[in-house]
Amino acid sequence: MTKTKLTGLVAAFGLLAGPALAESHGGMDDVTLQLKWVTQAQFAGYYVALANGYYEEEGLNVTIRPGGPDIAPVQVLMGGGADVMVDWMPSALAAREQGAPVVNIAQPFVRSGMMLTCLAESGIQTPADFPGHTLGVWFFGNEYPFLSWMAHLGIPTDGGENGVEVLRQGFNVDPLLQRQADCISTMTYNEYWQVIDAGIAPEQLVTFKYEDQGVATLEDGLYVIESNLEDPEFVDRMARFVRASMRGWQWALENQEEAALIVLDYDETGAQTEAHQVRMMGEVARLVEGSTGVLDEEAYARTVATLLAGGSDPVITREPTGAFTHVVTDAAMQ
Repeated sequence: MTKTKLTGLVAAFGLLAGPALAESHGGMDDVTLQLKWVTQAQFAGYYVALANGYYEEEGLNVTIRPGGPDIAPVQVLMGGGADVMVDWMPSALAAREQGAPVVNIAQPFVRSGMMLTCLAESGIQTPADFPGHTLGVWFFGNEYPFLSWMAHLGIPTDGGENGVEVLRQGFNVDPLLQRQADCISTMTYNEYWQVIDAGIAPEQLVTFKYEDQGVATLEDGLYVIESNLEDPEFVDRMARFVRASMRGWQWALENQEEAALIVLDYDETGAQTEAHQVRMMGEVARLVEGSTGVLDEEAYARTVATLLAGGSDPVITREPTGAFTHVVTDAAMQ
């Protein structure tokens, strides 16, 4: 989709924004969003929508809850701590198969930013070189794309000469810097640049983007509990939330440095730097550009096929049913 078409759609969303809606709902409606990770430009669209008053225009009082290494968005959602969460589709579909009735209602990210970043000195030049090496992998639901990729390659993940040794990687790049792993999990917008900032030059690295390997799965989408979608008022609230959020994303794409500064304003930890967030916003923009928030069913089908093709230990064991709906984005775009 061209930028002109996207801008037109977002403008249409804006025309529907809600002083009238807010009044018809008897005031402001509360919405709590649980993020997948800490406050950073990965979630700029939501913070921009909050700061620029887009949620307020829709009659919404939005609370954004940062994530972290000890926070599982699905658990927060199922426990009633949030109305909607940001999650990656592999972890959401795995959770659904395990009994958590989560449903994708919108998909702001249309491309994957996940990579495996390797030290060139390890001798790894292609995926065929992985066996016999140690690879750092995030867990807590983030391991699913990796496991699917290894299954596609036919590479065991339990070590051995013909397999790879999996190191349970913390949410940092230390295993690579300390030579504990030959490759680590990174995102194009975050950890890769932490490696660079640590003094390792790009030419000393070999990167494998999941997107380029044909095993990319959908990342940051919006998910709710299935039973809540039976309530027309909840659907309307989510439609207004998605509409305002996509306005926020469009503004962030067009004003990347300003969007990064807005994110910094909401970072209560003070851990983020302006340079890192501005750079992150530029990389995140590549993953969101062209999105209307509507889930592409072909991309969904590719994600499902990737997760099913896991050999003897697939991420999911059967084709999901009811795992996404267009009812919210349809309402947002009316």
